[in-house]
Order: sequence, then structure tokens, then C-alpha cells
Amino acid sequence: MTAVRAMSARCRWLVAAVAMLALSACQAEPTVTVAGHTFVVEIADDPKSQQLGLMFRDEMADDHGMVFIFKRSQPRSFWMKNTRIPLDILYFDEHRRLVSMQTDVRPCRTQQCPGYPSRKPAKYVLEINGGLAEQLGITTGAKMTFSWEEGDSEN
Repeated sequence: MTAVRAMSARCRWLVAAVAMLALSACQAEPTVTVAGHTFVVEIADDPKSQQLGLMFRDEMADDHGMVFIFKRSQPRSFWMKNTRIPLDILYFDEHRRLVSMQTDVRPCRTQQCPGYPSRKPAKYVLEINGGLAEQLGITTGAKMTFSWEEGDSEN
């Protein structure tokens, strides 16, 4: 009887381990959707990841991007220093409405790089490949949705 209980305990442990592996494999990458277009995103929600952004990337798939999440809505300005690919910089307010765009912004290859400011206060910024916003018909007023609960991403 003791051998049966030991085997039963091992089986329960094995079933639990397999279930945890299956659940972790099902964890989808975070996505945002804007104007019916979904992007797999990296989340920049702390100063270090926000400062690095998409610097030093040689390419990015058209269905990928980076979303910056700030604690409050305020005027924002991004620059392209050490960024190697053209980007569209989409600024969203606290309601996740697109309030401003800087499109097809080119990499900066000099020491003095210009800033690309939002025209209105923004709490969220989405960077996607340059030219995509126009190609996909993304315009001001578009709503952005997250595939996760916002509190899950903040540190």
C-alpha cells in the first residue's frame, strides 16, 4: 500500500509539473491593437528600458513594436540617437486615444539629434516601423488596446 501511495504522489507531482509547463507555453507575448492592427510589443515601463528603447536594432518585423508606459500623461519627446531603423512614433493619451504622431522618423547619425515631440500630453507611446501608420491607415483618434491588464506590466 505504501508503494501505491508513493507512486500516486509521484504521479500527482508529474501531472502538476506538466500542467505548469503547458500553462507557461500558453503565455502569449504581449500585444497592442490599434485601428484593427495588432503588434507584438516589448514593454518599456521603467526608466532604463525607456531610455534604451529600440536603439541598436538593425530590423524589426512589421507586426512588432515597443510600447512605452508612463505613470502620467504629459508632453513627451523622443529622439532617434543610436536608432538604426526608421520609426513611426505614436503618442496616446491616458484614455489610449492617439493624440499625436511623428511618422517615418529617420535614424540620427550625428551627435546632435533633434527631438520629436507630441502635440498633446501622452501617457503611452507606441513605436512601430517607419511608414506603417500611413500604410495601415492609423490616424489620430484611434484607440489602443492591450492584451494584458496594465498593472501587470508596471514595476
